[in-house]
Amino acid sequence: MPAADRSVYAPARRGPHAPKCSLVRAVVQRASSATVTVDGAVVGQLPAPGLVVLVGVTHTDTGQTAAALARKVYYLRILSGEQSCADTGAPLLVISQFTLYADTSKGRRPSWQAAAPGPVAEPLVTAFADALAALGAAVQTGVFGASMQVQLVNDGPVTLILDA
Repeated sequence: MPAADRSVYAPARRGPHAPKCSLVRAVVQRASSATVTVDGAVVGQLPAPGLVVLVGVTHTDTGQTAAALARKVYYLRILSGEQSCADTGAPLLVISQFTLYADTSKGRRPSWQAAAPGPVAEPLVTAFADALAALGAAVQTGVFGASMQVQLVNDGPVTLILDA
């Protein structure tokens, strides 16, 4: 779904009937190689084996939750020999992914109400990538809101879902 189409969805409901969701969410994949392209041009890649991180943001997230998840990912021991990116200097490719907050509990059409709108989510995805860089990580990113093509070779395969 193009980013422009997402703006038509109402923000998450508040109160006792609001959708239940965790904080900043990430799918982390150990990859031997990965690229993300927009309009046929490579905008981000793993220059060496590392982690691809798909990041979703919900309405209640803050810079602190983004930074907490960045620390968790950077020190996560899922690389060869139970090492982390902090141990090895392995690069990370961070890609925004609002669809991580899809709700499919009512039928076959996903609801995106739990996903934060672009003006809220974009600075938090940037904060997540910046927090990784501040820890010393080599980080590349996709383009927020763009239609991206992601290619990766999952190593292992190892794929984890993390919440801050």
